[in-house]
Amino acid sequence: MPAPQPTSHDPALDVGAFWFRYRREILAAIVIVLLLAAGWGAYQLYRARRDSAAAAQLAAAKSPQDYEALIGQYGGTPAGASASLIMAEAQRKDRKFAESSATLQAFIDKNPEHELVPTAKMAMASNLESTGKMDEALSLYKQTAEKYAKSYIAPLALMAQVSLFKARNQPDAAKRACETVLSQYGESFSANEAMRELRSLKSTVTSSPAPGQARPPSAPAPAAPPPAAAPPKSK
Repeated sequence: MPAPQPTSHDPALDVGAFWFRYRREILAAIVIVLLLAAGWGAYQLYRARRDSAAAAQLAAAKSPQDYEALIGQYGGTPAGASASLIMAEAQRKDRKFAESSATLQAFIDKNPEHELVPTAKMAMASNLESTGKMDEALSLYKQTAEKYAKSYIAPLALMAQVSLFKARNQPDAAKRACETVLSQYGESFSANEAMRELRSLKSTVTSSPAPGQARPPSAPAPAAPPPAAAPPKSK
């Protein structure tokens, strides 16, 4: 009895059968992809128009009220972020330090990952320093330098600590801050300032006695010359 011949399959028939069986699912998936693509394109267009409108409003803003309105309407745009910092600086110039810090904190809360957050923290620390809250200012400068160690703001935060350490009569801490700037941020603009401060600190330490050490005795003053003899009286 002859062996049965193997049945050959036409790939075109298999594809046709697959399409006929799953055509509804395939069409639905295509429609979803097209809708997502259209939605993404519409969002990008909306975002570009919104950013453009915010930038135009920022260019026309002149008063704190203008900046406040811009922040409220376009808080998530680049122009809205810039408006927050501009408004905070204007409040600082008016010596409204608490209001300035509140504006900066609101910006940080809304934009925690924004690239200008380190700048906002530095401004808040400066506000604390201006109101005499030196311990809080120093703590915030330290946090900023540590958290944003790879940011351009880190050497600035370190140098801001130097003046506070000097005011608290902590020259060793001030020297360490300067040395950190020189070792880790030697190419930054702050490196020149750190070098000047370090030289000044070293000369001050050299000329001042260590704690508990008496000053060297000064050279005795030269003895006063004896008084000249009075001329003889004429007879």
